Amino acid sequence: MLAKFAGRCGVCAGGIKPGEEIESSGSGRNRTWAHAGCAGAPALVEVPAGVGAGSAAGNAPGGAPAAPVRKRRPRPPSMPAPDGAVEVFTDGACSGTPGPGGWAWAVDRERFAAGSEPSTTNQRMEIRAALEAVRALSGPLVVVSDSAYVVNCFRDGWWRNWRARGWVTSARAPVANRDLWEPLIDLFDERGDIAFRWVKGHSGDPMNDLVDELAVAAKLAQS
Repeated sequence: MLAKFAGRCGVCAGGIKPGEEIESSGSGRNRTWAHAGCAGAPALVEVPAGVGAGSAAGNAPGGAPAAPVRKRRPRPPSMPAPDGAVEVFTDGACSGTPGPGGWAWAVDRERFAAGSEPSTTNQRMEIRAALEAVRALSGPLVVVSDSAYVVNCFRDGWWRNWRARGWVTSARAPVANRDLWEPLIDLFDERGDIAFRWVKGHSGDPMNDLVDELAVAAKLAQS
C-alpha cells in the first residue's frame, strides 16, 4: 500500500514520504510500517542486562514480564564514491496519490533537467529522477537523494534479492514500480561506477533545495 503520511521506517529507520510503497513488518507489539523493500528484514531486539526468564529484574511492576527493548538495525556503511565521481542531486514531487507529479536532477545551476507526469506517485517521481539522471550523465556518479527508499535499494542491495526472487518482495508481493526500478538497476549493475547517498530533505542543502524547487515547478505545470 502507499503511505498517506510522512513517517519513519520501522526497519531501516529511514524516512517514509507520502506516496511511498510501504508494508507491515514484524508481528504483535513489534509490528510496524516499513519501506516495501525493508519489510520482512530482521530487526534486532535487545534485552537489558540482567534481565532473564523468571528473574525479578525481568518483571515489570505488578509482575508482568518486561517488554524487550527494540533496537535499531545497524545501518550499513555509506557507499564509497567512485574515483572522479560527479555529484548529481535528484528529487521528486507529487500532489495526491495518484496525482500530478514532477521530477528533477541537477549537477549545478547550469546542468539540470526536469519533467512531469499527469498522474503518478511521489515514489515513482523519486525513482524517475534518479533514472533520468543516470541516463543523461556518463562517467562516475554519486546520486544524492532525500528518498531513503531509492538510496537504500542500492546501499543495502535490495535489488539483488528482487532479481533473485523474480521481482517479488520478501512478502511475496510484486515489486512496485518495476518498470522504473528495472532499467535503473540494470544501468547501475552494468556501469559499476554509480553510488547513492542520502541527504535529509528540506535541511538547508542548497542543491537539495534546488532540485526540490525544480520538481515542484514541473509538478505545478501539470496541475
